[in-house]
Amino acid sequence: MMAKNFENFPVYIKSLDLIEKVYEFIQNQSFQKEFEFNNQIKRASFSISNNIAEGSEYNNNRQFIRYLKIAKGSCAEVKSMLIVSKRLKLGDENKAEEIITLSREVSSNISNFIKYLSENIERPNL
Repeated sequence: MMAKNFENFPVYIKSLDLIEKVYEFIQNQSFQKEFEFNNQIKRASFSISNNIAEGSEYNNNRQFIRYLKIAKGSCAEVKSMLIVSKRLKLGDENKAEEIITLSREVSSNISNFIKYLSENIERPNL
């Protein structure tokens, strides 16, 4: 599969939804002085969509899979930070759980995309 128009990939669109939810979440008053936390969770959430976009531009399934795996790792980082926020009682616990659920969906969609691309890797003629 030659990947084109990453903007139309459902997983890319869902990753943008995740960014929006993260931004809304950290607007809570309890995050006002949590500069490092805010910066890190924003960077991790951006990394998901950016790696999907960047990997798609290589027009090579092996390279795309590599970037999708990085995006999946960033998704786990976002989820971890939300778990930490709950433990530290930062932000709304229900909203954190909602975003954790969304991050699991994005991660699952990335896994499915990786599986699809893995099954469609160009094989050299032997």
